[in-house]
Parts: sequence; C-alpha cells; structure tokens
Amino acid sequence: MRIRDLLALGEPRLTLLAGDPGGEFGTVHITDLPEPGRYLSGGELVLTGLMWWHGPQDSARFVNALVAAGVAALGAGQARLGHIPADLVAACRDAGLPLVEVPTEVSFQTLTELVEPRLSGDVRDALGRHRRLVAAVAEGAGLRELFELTAAELGVTGAVLSAAGSAIVGAVQDPVRLARAYLTAPRLPARVGDHTIFAVGRGHRAAGWALACDGDLIGRADLGYELAACVALERNRIEEGRRVERRLTGQLVVAALAGADAAELNAGLRTCGIDAAEPYAIVNVTAQRPGAARGPDPATLGGQVVEELLGREVAAAAGPDGAVAVVPLRGSTAPALADRLRAGTDVLAALPDTRVCVGLSGVLTGAAAVKGGVEEAGHARRLAEARAGGVVTSDEIYTHALLLATVPGGVRRSFAARLLTPLLDYDRRHQSELVRTLEIFLDCAGSWHACAERLHVHVNTVRYRVRRIEELTGRNLGTMADRVDFFLALRGSGTTHT
Repeated sequence: MRIRDLLALGEPRLTLLAGDPGGEFGTVHITDLPEPGRYLSGGELVLTGLMWWHGPQDSARFVNALVAAGVAALGAGQARLGHIPADLVAACRDAGLPLVEVPTEVSFQTLTELVEPRLSGDVRDALGRHRRLVAAVAEGAGLRELFELTAAELGVTGAVLSAAGSAIVGAVQDPVRLARAYLTAPRLPARVGDHTIFAVGRGHRAAGWALACDGDLIGRADLGYELAACVALERNRIEEGRRVERRLTGQLVVAALAGADAAELNAGLRTCGIDAAEPYAIVNVTAQRPGAARGPDPATLGGQVVEELLGREVAAAAGPDGAVAVVPLRGSTAPALADRLRAGTDVLAALPDTRVCVGLSGVLTGAAAVKGGVEEAGHARRLAEARAGGVVTSDEIYTHALLLATVPGGVRRSFAARLLTPLLDYDRRHQSELVRTLEIFLDCAGSWHACAERLHVHVNTVRYRVRRIEELTGRNLGTMADRVDFFLALRGSGTTHT
C-alpha cells in the first residue's frame, strides 16, 4: 500500500509531516521500544505512541534504527505529548523517512482496521495479534498473561529466564544451563540443545532476561523476536514502577549515613516495606567490567543484578559506593540469603569480563542499625572485589582479610616483595623450598615437629631452613611480630598454598 493511498482515506485525517508520499509499505508494526531495529524486517509502516521520547536526543536514535532496518514510513501518535516533536520531524526529513502524524482522537487500532483489508492475510494476522496485545496491556495484564497470550498467538512455547537461571514465566528443563548459554553465546539468537535462545531487550546480559523457546526457531526468528519484544515492553513498564522504590531506598541510605534522627529513619524504613521490629539485612553490590568504556557503571549494573538475583523482591539504589538493597528476612535467615546470592553469582561467573561482587551485612533490626549495616556490607563488598568477585558475608570481614582488602594493591605487593623476594630468589637459584617451609611453619603455629610431618622431612631440616630464612631476611621467627609480618606478606602476595 502506498503512503499517498493511506493519506487519501480521508478519515482518520492523517497528515504527512516529512518525506515522499510515493513510498510503499507492506506491513504495519506497532512499537514503543527506543531501538526497535532488531524486530523489524524492512518495508513496514511503524506506528509509535512516542513512549520512548524523553528529549530531543532520542529522535535521531529512533529514526536511525528504523532507517537501518529498511522501514518504509513512520506514523507518530499525538496522544502522549499532544504534538509531534520538531526534532522528530527534522530527524525524519534528514533521513528521508516519511513521517505521518496520527491525531490524538485516532487510535492505532482504528488505523490498522482501515489498513488491514488492503494488506495480505499474513499481515492481517500480525495486526490482529497486535490489537489483542494492545488491548491486554490496556486492561492491565501482567507479564505472565502477556507471555501466555503472545506465545499462544505465535504457536511458540518456552520460558523467560533471568541471567542467573531462575524462571520468570513459563517452564523449561535445566534453566541454569540455558542461562549460562545465554551469558556466553557470541551471538543471539542461538540454538542450545532443544531450545533457541533470544535476548529480551538490549540491556547488559548480567541483568538481562533470556527467552528460551522450545525447538529450532533460527529459521523462523521473527516469531522469537516478536515474543521477545512483547516481553521487553512489559519489562520496561515494570522498570518504570521500580524507579520510585529505588529512590526511597536511596533516601533511606543517605539519611542513615548523614546521622538523621530516629523518627526520620523509622519512616524511611517503613517506606521500604520493613517494620521497626522486623529483621533485615543490607546487601552492597557492584558489577565490575574491567576495561569497559561504554555501558552502565559498576554500581548501576550491580543494582540491576542484585534485584534479579533476589527475584525483583527488593529495590537497589545505586550510589558512589556500590548499589545498596535493604532485604527483609521474612521467614528466612542471613545464611539462606547468602546461599541464594551465591547460587546466582555462581551462574553469572560464566559471563566473560564481568565480576559481580556482593557484600552482605549481619541480621539487623530497627532503623538505628541501617548505618552500621550499610558500612558493614560495604566492607564485605570491597573484600569480595579484592577476591575478584563472589559473595562475602559480615562473618568474614572481621579478620586480617579485611585489613588486607583495605590496603592498596601496590602497597600490599611492595610489602610482600620486601620480605619475600630474598626467599623467592634463593628458592629459584637452589631449587629449595624456603617459602613453602615458611608458610607451613606459620600454619603449624611455629611447631617444628608438626611442620616436619607436613613437609615429610626430618625436624633438623626444618630447623636449618628456618635459620636460613632468618639469615636472608634479618627477621626472627621466634617473635610474634615477625611471624605476623611474614603471615601478612604471604597472604598479601597471593603465594600461599596451604
């Protein structure tokens, strides 16, 4: 159908704002995704309600995605803004993309009903699906209802999975295996066993959702893309609602660290859904991507990740020292929460070049404990970062490991080198085991006989080696101070093997 024929329908009084009316389109696609290119095959009239538009910079990105996908024309509705932004008109004019204005009183359903009889049967079916989905969204259908409706319309079965391997809707066998395949696939969609995996949206995979469709859909990828697009729209709607929850959590954390009074903190805790006498824990998370120049910062991505790890039951506020979530322990315990976090981070460890670092406080009660819990979780997270990822609980930070984690890496290495380099050099020249002997001697609390048994050597050999260590370093292993220095040097250098 040609654009001029669409304009000539009279009703619904469409207006061409930019471009050539002689162009022809063969299908209609309704979308409000900010970058819908991957879901388009070319030749479409794209109808959009401008839900993606938040400022002038958004128009060029949206139009460029349409042009790259070979879209024939764009129809923009006035309903949300009351007008068509001038920057969108300019972007379409610059790109040579015809832009049609759809008046506020004209629904996309009305427009597609006028166009539908003039298009092929396949296109009519697609438009019918879109109408039913739009109606379901308008009626407040949730993610499960939308997924089941769309999957049934398309004749597709499967499930939506979090990156950590939990099923969000639908059901598949071995979701953890499929999640790892989603995290490591060079390109999506990808065939994995009896499933085809699609990405839902364009976010970072660590916090993303995967659509796992039963069977081989590589040759019919449009079906998977359409279902993934439907899920992405609903996820975007959920995300809009979570912004308020994140802001409330952030306000509580800021107030606690600033030393706000008890009444303000109690009110803040209640806004996060936690009663004054209810036990809770605080989680601090970063998701580090060494060397990455683009994409979300570690705190923002870490907040998204922990929300997914905890089934979107909490909101995490990203701040200058990681993302913080206040987690109620209703019917649960801190060890159970730690196990849940570890299970998810173990799956996410399959993702190349991304390290999820989680710190977990002890059990807390009352608003007065928020500040200490935030600091405790932050210390634990920094220790997790020093270990290159994983989950660290408050029980683990009250040891020398926390002291080492707070010392800059360069200082730790310099301290270790000052003490251990003479021993390492000696071992290399003589093929000896002074460093290993030192390590085991300290681990045996300075017991000559226990060390000899561990090394499977005579006790006099241990005595000889310890004297050689003292001669090379100028230290006395009979003193507690020098033993502590050697112990910390070994831990700080990462050369321990016990």
